[in-house]
Amino acid sequence: MIQTLFGSLDEQQRPSFLERMKEAVTRTRENLAERIEEAVSFSKEIDRSTLDDLEGTLLGADLGSTTTHEILQKLRDKADRKQIKDVDELKRLLKEELLVILTSANLPPVQKVEGMPEVILVVGVNGTGKTTTIGKLAQVFRAQGKTVLLCAADTFRAAAIEQLEIWGQRTGTEVIRTKAGGDPAAVLYDALQAAMSRHTDYVIVDTAGRLHTKTNLMAELEKIRRTAQRIVPGAPHETLLVMDATTGQNGLQQARQFTEAAAVTGIVLTKLDGTAKGGVVVAICRELGLPVRYVGVGEKAGDLLPFVAKDFVDSLFA
Repeated sequence: MIQTLFGSLDEQQRPSFLERMKEAVTRTRENLAERIEEAVSFSKEIDRSTLDDLEGTLLGADLGSTTTHEILQKLRDKADRKQIKDVDELKRLLKEELLVILTSANLPPVQKVEGMPEVILVVGVNGTGKTTTIGKLAQVFRAQGKTVLLCAADTFRAAAIEQLEIWGQRTGTEVIRTKAGGDPAAVLYDALQAAMSRHTDYVIVDTAGRLHTKTNLMAELEKIRRTAQRIVPGAPHETLLVMDATTGQNGLQQARQFTEAAAVTGIVLTKLDGTAKGGVVVAICRELGLPVRYVGVGEKAGDLLPFVAKDFVDSLFA
């Protein structure tokens, strides 16, 4: 399962993951940690007034109004009891609150049947980096010695099929496809049959980013899910929603629609290195109730990092 990847990272690899996370959130850290310093620099003690000044900083980092208000309420209660002595204590408490939110959004893994491929649906609005993410996921699994098959079930755009084939070539991964306009469920059927006959470890499925109406989108995704379940027990085992970090709060409404339509189990957040508003990670976990599985921190095949909540929070204040 994807979830087991996070707990099995080799300890010797952790520093490199942490350093890459620090680099990815540089702009967010400058926007958050440094402004916290500014907000409290003129205060002899940290009280409700000081925390009021902090509100704009948290909103500016894209934590969202709901998350911001909840965190500040807890901090105000501590400030009333004189439990926040200085800025270092404030940062420590803020880190604790962020970590609680990030680790509470979790879902139990779907157990796959031994000898069957693990099926991962990848959904999301066109332009978020969905197909690129699939290529990077293939690279992650192949680096672990796993076998992977890619399924081009976004048949509504010829460009999507071509882009997936390019990533297949880059990562040495076969792509099962049909002509543009073909039946997505039929392509998935072929891919799963091929994966079962070859004892493939993972099948990663690209899906349409947009259809003419929300109803069409929901119907198409449901058809794909039924096809997967009919062939592989328990499939899909993971449904990943790809979101663009640079769209921030604006992407949350789209995310809610996909969550309803596709029974999403986790988020892949792309372009984290391109925004000063990486706090949207926290807003996603709080408002969607979904865990972030991976973050994209660049354009290369290896620029997809498993999301580790503690590393992320530490990076924001490093």
